[in-house]
Amino acid sequence: MNQPRTNLLWLQSGGCGGCTMSLLGAEQPTLFEALDAFGIELLWHASLSGGQGPGLTELIEQIEAGELKLDLLCIEGAVMTGPGGSGLFHVLAGTDTPMMTVIERLAKRAGHVVAVGSCSAFGGINRSNNNPAEAIGLQYIGEQPGGLLGSDYRSDLALPVVNVSGCPAHPDWILQSLQALSQGMLDQTELDEYQRPRFYTEHLAHHGCPRNEFYEYKASAEQPCQSGCLMENLGCQATQAHADCNIRLWNGGGSCPKAGYACINCTAPEFEEPGHPFAETPKLAGVPVGLPTDMPKAWFIALSSLSKAATPKRLKVNATSETVKIVPNIYKKRR
Repeated sequence: MNQPRTNLLWLQSGGCGGCTMSLLGAEQPTLFEALDAFGIELLWHASLSGGQGPGLTELIEQIEAGELKLDLLCIEGAVMTGPGGSGLFHVLAGTDTPMMTVIERLAKRAGHVVAVGSCSAFGGINRSNNNPAEAIGLQYIGEQPGGLLGSDYRSDLALPVVNVSGCPAHPDWILQSLQALSQGMLDQTELDEYQRPRFYTEHLAHHGCPRNEFYEYKASAEQPCQSGCLMENLGCQATQAHADCNIRLWNGGGSCPKAGYACINCTAPEFEEPGHPFAETPKLAGVPVGLPTDMPKAWFIALSSLSKAATPKRLKVNATSETVKIVPNIYKKRR
C-alpha cells in the first residue's frame, strides 16, 4: 500500500532567491531525488514549477477551503509589511492581496512552517539601512520574538516556525530539515534558542576551518590576500557563528574561510548590521571584541598570550602560500 505523500508549498517573499539557487546545488541526492525519497510532493514553487497543473491561486483556494492538505509551508525571503503595515509593497501576483496576508492564512492550515534563509527567519538583509520596506521575519524581528505570526504561533503539529537560517541556507540544511519534519523526527528539543535545527547549529563555523592552525598560533592575516587566521584583523566571526560550514562543505568542497573570505555569521539574527565593516575586527584595548563562544574570554586571552610567547620569533605567514614557515634559530646557525 502506497504511503500518502507530504505536500509542500514554497512561496518566495521579499528576497533575492539565493536560497533556491543554493538548493538547486544539492548533491547526493539532488533536490528532486531527495524530495522523491522523502515522499514529498512539491505543489508549487515560483522558479521550479512549470505551466502544467493548477496555478498558485487555485492551490491556495483549495488549501483554505480544506480541500487540499498542506503539510509543509516553506517561505523564502522576508515578509514586507510596508508601507505603514499595509503589506502593499508586495502583493501576490495577479491579485490585490498582500503576500503577508496570504502567508498568515496558509500558516493557519500548515502542518509545519519553515523559514528558509535568514531573511524569512529574522528579516535579514532587507532590514538593513533603516528598513524602508518594513521587512520582518515569520516569527522574529531581528533578535526579538514576534514577527508576522507572533511569538505564540504554533503550527497544526504544535511546532513554532522552524528557522533554517543562513544567507543563503546550505542545501543540506534545508533538505534534512524537510526530511525530519516529513517523517515526524524533528520536535521542539531539536531546535535551538532561535528555533534553528540543532543538527547544524550545534557546531561553529570555526570547527574544521582550514585556517585553524593559523588560529592556534595566532598567526593572523592583515590583508585579504594573505594566509593566516582572519579573526584578529579581518572580521571573521567563525568562532561565534553557529553553523557547520567547514564540516559540511558547499558544492562538495568550499566554504567562506576556505575561499579566503571572513565568516560574517549569516545564520544569526541581525548579522546584516554588525555595527562595523564586515572585513574589520572591532577591538578594545587591542583585544578582539567578538571572542570565541566555545571558551571563557579569560581563557582565550590567557591562551593567546601563551601561544604568542611560545611561537618562535621568526614565524612568517607567506602572502602567496598556504603554509606557515617557522624558521628556528638553530636552523639559521647551521646554514
